[in-house]
Amino acid sequence: MSVKVENFGCRLNALEGDIATAMAERAGVQNATIINGCAVTGEAMRQARQAARKAKNAAPDGQVIVTGCAAQTDAAQFTAMPEVDRVLGNAEKLTETAWAGKDNAVGDIMQATRAQTLPNVAQAARARAFVQVQTGCDHRCTFCIIPFGRGNARSVPVDEVVAQCQRLVAEGHNEIVLTGVDVTSYGPDIGEAGLGSLVRAILARVPELPRLRLSSIDAVEIDKGLLDIVLHEERLMPHLHLSLQAGDNMILKRMKRRHTREEAIGFCDHVAKQRPDVTFGADIIAGFPTETDAMFENSLALVADCNLVWLHVFPFSPRPGTPAARMPQINGATIKARAAQLRAAGDRQRSAWLDGQIGKTLSVLVEQTRPTQGQRPALWQGRSESFARIDWPEADTPLAQGQIVDVTIDGHDGHGLQGHLA
Repeated sequence: MSVKVENFGCRLNALEGDIATAMAERAGVQNATIINGCAVTGEAMRQARQAARKAKNAAPDGQVIVTGCAAQTDAAQFTAMPEVDRVLGNAEKLTETAWAGKDNAVGDIMQATRAQTLPNVAQAARARAFVQVQTGCDHRCTFCIIPFGRGNARSVPVDEVVAQCQRLVAEGHNEIVLTGVDVTSYGPDIGEAGLGSLVRAILARVPELPRLRLSSIDAVEIDKGLLDIVLHEERLMPHLHLSLQAGDNMILKRMKRRHTREEAIGFCDHVAKQRPDVTFGADIIAGFPTETDAMFENSLALVADCNLVWLHVFPFSPRPGTPAARMPQINGATIKARAAQLRAAGDRQRSAWLDGQIGKTLSVLVEQTRPTQGQRPALWQGRSESFARIDWPEADTPLAQGQIVDVTIDGHDGHGLQGHLA
């Protein structure tokens, strides 16, 4: 083993994990496991600690190096672990200089005023490439520690983002995902009008890019320029993952979110009427402190009210250091039961949407092959423009990861679609 990375959390962390691995290898690091940890919940921190212990048990002579938001927010905790050899902060993990050293290095991320220029690293293993457009967050949601792991919001200049997109397209990528911590806050810190101006620049200056996708967005922050592109630009994929978190106005207020239940529903209704092929995903927290049965029912109803096809449910896990951790907590069994109800509602919504795809021919980005298992034949797997997973049998026509093909849909399994090459 030379350098291996285990990524936790968001797409931005996954991209940075690729960069950290490349920087470590360039610096001559050998026989090391990088735990690129997330800090969003107490459970995420537990997973980072567990991964560090497991890595050391698997390779006692190897190095275990912890980085990411977990290391940035709780450096002392990981430094004290006997299984951990080094701890690097979020800025340091992206520099060859830090990897070339031997000591722990965790700087004050809150002092950062500009987004780091990320080194160019090939993403050949990914069907869709990730491009960072911003990092950090200026908001202070009561459940979230991430601003202290990422710093304040900083945007990447338009020319740098466009150059990254041009490079990745030249390397063969047909889909790019714009990532960040709070992507819809893009622009003001560098004098740009908003994320819409960046997206328009990418579409204009990288005309050979067939598919551009947004990662998680905050609907209340969408600027008019971006909304116009969402509604009318076919190259921007019709899949919006919304950071909703709850469907009850009192809980949203206690979370210090910036939208109401009515605004979330109104946004989804407006977009769906203008662009009927759009699908919505969302993050919903089950069992936030003080959540009553009636408040939970509002979140449960939001799944249908916003037609949330791709639902991510998070049982509330108090994160030490956040205001929500000091609020009256909900019983763990209640949290678990509410999470199960939300997932069941999401399953029903997704299954109904999948029913409506049968008989259609969809444009699919090829991701990978799934080898033969028992009686099941070998399959190709990819994602539609609306982010549905699609499986289809291998055919005589050779395919490659990242290629775009047409697949006619024959059925579904409640989670993804099945079809055949058109």
